[in-house]
Amino acid sequence: MQSLIVAVGSQSQLGHCPNLRMSVAAYCIFCCRQIGTSGPATKNPPSWNDINYQYGTVAQTCDQRTAIGLARSKDIDLRFFLPPPSLPKMKNDYLIEDELRLLLVSLPQTGLDPCVQYFTSLALRESSQTLAAQRGGLWCFGGNGLPYCETLGKVPSETVELFCLQALVQHSKVSSHCDKIEAQGGLQLLQRIYQLRKDSAKIQRNIIRIIGNMALDERLHSSIVRAGWVSVLAEVMKSPHVIQSSHASRALANLDRDTVQEKYPDGVYVLHPQYRSSQPIRADVLFVHGLLGAAFKTWRQQDIDQPVDKKASEVQEEYSQCWPKTWLASDCPALRIISVEYDTRLSDWKAKCPVEPHRTSIAYRSNELLEKLRAAGIGERPLVWVSHSMGGLLVKKMLVDASKNPEMDKIVNNTRGVIFYSVPHHGSQLAEYSISARYLLFPSVEVKELSKDSPALKVLNDDFLSFAKDKKFPVLSFAETLPTHIGSMLKLHVVPLESAKLGIGELIPVDVNHLNICKPKKKDAFLYQRTLKFIQDVLATDLGE
Repeated sequence: MQSLIVAVGSQSQLGHCPNLRMSVAAYCIFCCRQIGTSGPATKNPPSWNDINYQYGTVAQTCDQRTAIGLARSKDIDLRFFLPPPSLPKMKNDYLIEDELRLLLVSLPQTGLDPCVQYFTSLALRESSQTLAAQRGGLWCFGGNGLPYCETLGKVPSETVELFCLQALVQHSKVSSHCDKIEAQGGLQLLQRIYQLRKDSAKIQRNIIRIIGNMALDERLHSSIVRAGWVSVLAEVMKSPHVIQSSHASRALANLDRDTVQEKYPDGVYVLHPQYRSSQPIRADVLFVHGLLGAAFKTWRQQDIDQPVDKKASEVQEEYSQCWPKTWLASDCPALRIISVEYDTRLSDWKAKCPVEPHRTSIAYRSNELLEKLRAAGIGERPLVWVSHSMGGLLVKKMLVDASKNPEMDKIVNNTRGVIFYSVPHHGSQLAEYSISARYLLFPSVEVKELSKDSPALKVLNDDFLSFAKDKKFPVLSFAETLPTHIGSMLKLHVVPLESAKLGIGELIPVDVNHLNICKPKKKDAFLYQRTLKFIQDVLATDLGE
């Protein structure tokens, strides 16, 4: 019995898992009853010395809150979780994509957000072309603009499933649609696809993203747990891949109403702490990526060429996939580190949601992100903003907008500093080159807004300077000095030094290109150490340092 309690974790872990100690105690009582019952069949059960049997018994004893608490405990043994329930066998002539299509058809089709409608119609169209393709017909996909067609003997099922799942991601952002997904058995269907597509990280990420969105609604928590998702999320949390683990971490945080007050909407990820911890959180650091960036890949460590005199294993130990999650979390454990993600694109050739071009404007994104960040509790603690490229313009717009809204006073008043990595305060040559570059013939709203000496950028910069000087918070800017290869056609300084000059704070030129300005090579690299020092300095009082 003692060995099992030790296996659960340290006493501090138990203390931060409500009902966990109660469940262990309940198991002890169960054991005593088993041992104390008269009769040869119960005095010495045949499986009593089987540790897996003991783990399974605890798993059956755990209630919903305890299971979620265990899943969010670091280094927890996965044998504490019951496996997902068995699913009924499908008919031989019934495909997963057919079930996905039926699920999509069952969801509301009128009064939809145009973007949701676009994704749904695209997914249904691809699914409906399956039979034609199987007969050797022409299969087209790619959305508006330039769809490309291939003659295929058979449509790849994984591709069709991915289209449908991307549509479900959009639907899962709508609370009332989540109810429908649950009512139509969507949680079980997603479980089936997840188990069948173990070899597709992209499909699995989309599924966990849907679960994370549905977990925003507390009414669905019991259904999510019953469908076996807690054990799946607990396993994915252990993944060495930051994208996978962060999606699972977000879903579990949204399920955990005992220790997490905040809710994390779609596109808002906690890089640290991802588990329950006795370490109090004293401040937040928020990372906002730029054009064609992402919540994880923008902030990864710069790729390092392997030295010839070092073994591959030695180099691997020095590598960090996402430096805020590893280095910054290690150096400042009292921080909550959040990274946001939003869709950006260089050209409308690959528009993901062409029916809503206004959504890509900085003004629209500012509104949308501010609401998500408020739900995630941004503003409740001292805050440092870290941004790259266009993300810096978005940060400036959010702070200016927040300063004009009394409901967002906390975000403004708790801002302790801002870091800009190659932010085009006065525009970028990229927008000018888009006229002659083949793949930028149709520049998106983002690129148009980045035009050099854009009047809109000047107004934004003037407003931000006035606001920042009034609030007197520190600003640190880094500027690239090396050109960046844009495809095979262009090589340019995306953000020249004069555009990276904000007008306040310190500006530091660095001999890197636009992509690597936010990707330090090593933990002792100047870029990281100067960033760390700035964060520690502006938060010194709040962190007690």
